[in-house]
Amino acid sequence: MSFEPAPTRRHSANARRRPGGRRYGGELTWPTVPLEEPHAPPAPHAGRILGPVQTAPRGGRAADPEPGPFEWTQFPGHGPGPELLGAPRTVLELGPGEGADAVHLARRGIEVTAVDFSAFQIERARRWWAHVPGVTFVHADACDFLLTEATEYDAIYSMWGAVWFTDPEELLPLVAKRLAPGGVFVFSHAEPGPDAYGPQQMRGKWLEGRERELTVLRWQYTPDAWADLLKRSGFTHVDARVVPPPGDEALGTLLVRAAVA
Repeated sequence: MSFEPAPTRRHSANARRRPGGRRYGGELTWPTVPLEEPHAPPAPHAGRILGPVQTAPRGGRAADPEPGPFEWTQFPGHGPGPELLGAPRTVLELGPGEGADAVHLARRGIEVTAVDFSAFQIERARRWWAHVPGVTFVHADACDFLLTEATEYDAIYSMWGAVWFTDPEELLPLVAKRLAPGGVFVFSHAEPGPDAYGPQQMRGKWLEGRERELTVLRWQYTPDAWADLLKRSGFTHVDARVVPPPGDEALGTLLVRAAVA
């Protein structure tokens, strides 16, 4: 299988060109990730907080939100898009947050199920996107959902979501079992810092609606370590890399695509 890159557009005249990352194992091919013209000057994010685009108020009230672009990295307009999922009919998102990415796919005619641990996020997503057909938001723990749900999906993905905050030894085998034959699994999160591998403690108000800080674990590994974990979990094709950041930004994006036979 080969992936078609997103249309290449110049980031800026003096942007530093870097290699498109490393490839690990399997028979998949993945073209160099192009730099794309951002919708606005890229800015660093502590996390991928891109959210829906709010339209102008109408009649004294805020208009319904609209989803922004479907993007794997924390830099607007940088890197590949939904083409990494292939051409699925059914998709499961783990950790949808505000739900904008799930809605983006639903509007392409894909049946999307989006599962989030945060009741606050799910309630808001249901309220914002109640008018959009083809997307279902579920309040559940990712592993619990995968254990109890018998549905198979053509693609499962997570953008800076549940894969980052769940023990991969527990999560990855469950994901592999819920993929249809030939299905794909794609996830992204921040590039791991030097020597910051394995479970790392994070403290903050990670679930919106909380008044007190919460300590959570975040799992970080190198691309080759992720490739090994995925292969041991039942995936036969793995392509893992770090997408370099644009310009002089310091932190790139870990981006992984895996498939089952």
